[in-house]
Parts: sequence; structure tokens; C-alpha cells
Amino acid sequence: MKIYTKTGDKGQTSLIGGRRVSKAHHRIDAYGTVDELNSYIGLVRDQPVNENRRERLKEIQDRLFTVGAELATDPEKTVKKPLPAILDSDITVLEKDMDEMDTELPELRAFVLPGGHQSVSFCHLARTVCRRAERLVIALNEEEPVDPLVMQYLNRLSDYLFMLSRKMTQELGAEEVAWKPRV
Repeated sequence: MKIYTKTGDKGQTSLIGGRRVSKAHHRIDAYGTVDELNSYIGLVRDQPVNENRRERLKEIQDRLFTVGAELATDPEKTVKKPLPAILDSDITVLEKDMDEMDTELPELRAFVLPGGHQSVSFCHLARTVCRRAERLVIALNEEEPVDPLVMQYLNRLSDYLFMLSRKMTQELGAEEVAWKPRV
């Protein structure tokens, strides 16, 4: 089977369910951004500091494929094969991990400037792409229905990535720089 089909050469693609839409459709932008996020999570997963978190980060990548499948599905069609879904327990896992990290981190008293170590910067990039994906999914939801758990998962995942960046900073002995605004 060839990777190219040529069916998208005129700027259209198919949703799961068969409907053809513009590649500029909000739905395509949303799941394309989730795909970009998944790539950044892979980059974060590959950092040596995350050796003990590799399985969790793979699980998150799996959930992002689930989110992508949800977003790639035409909400007006019934699909023949059941698709995976985001569950409340997926959100609970992120919250539990964040609570654990929070007990080991110093209290946050200011905004933190992204950076301090290349690995931490990759995590901040993932966080910001996650926030963009969340905004795009919310915009899509204003036009066509999106599973509320998808929006909730992306929201919680961006929080998780922020906490992970702080934890990575701590483990790497990197400097966490508080933002000190000029007044």
C-alpha cells in the first residue's frame, strides 16, 4: 500500500464517516495540533530525565491518538467500528500524578519563565502546543459537538505538563526563574 493517495491534492480530506472537508476546517486544525502535541510529548519522553516516566508519557501519547480519532470523526455520522474514548479515569491519572509532583516541589509564588534546561524547554513547548490544541477544540465545539472529556483532558494535560516541567527542573538541578515584571 502506498502512503500517498492523491485524494487530498485539492485541499480536501475525509473525516471518519466519509464526509470530505477542507484541510483548513477547524476540525482538521484541531486534530492536526493534537498530532503536533503528540510529537512534542515524544520529544519530552525521550529526555533522559524522564526515564522513570516513559510509560506514563507513552500512555499520554496513546490518549492523544484517541483524542485525534474523536476529532477526526464526523459528528453527523454513525461509524461502523467503535472508536476508543477518553475516560474520567484518564483525567484522574493526570491529577494524581500532579498531586504527587506538587508534594515534592517548592510552593509556586510567581509565574515561571520557560527554560532553564533544554529538556525543560521541550516540556514547555509541549505545554503551549497543548494549550493551543485546547483553544482549537473549544472553538470547534462552538460549531460542532466535541466530547466534553476531550476538552477536559487537554486542559488537565496542559496543567500536567506545567507540573512536569517544574519537576524536571528540580530533578535536573536547573534554575527555575520567576518572572519579575517591570513596574
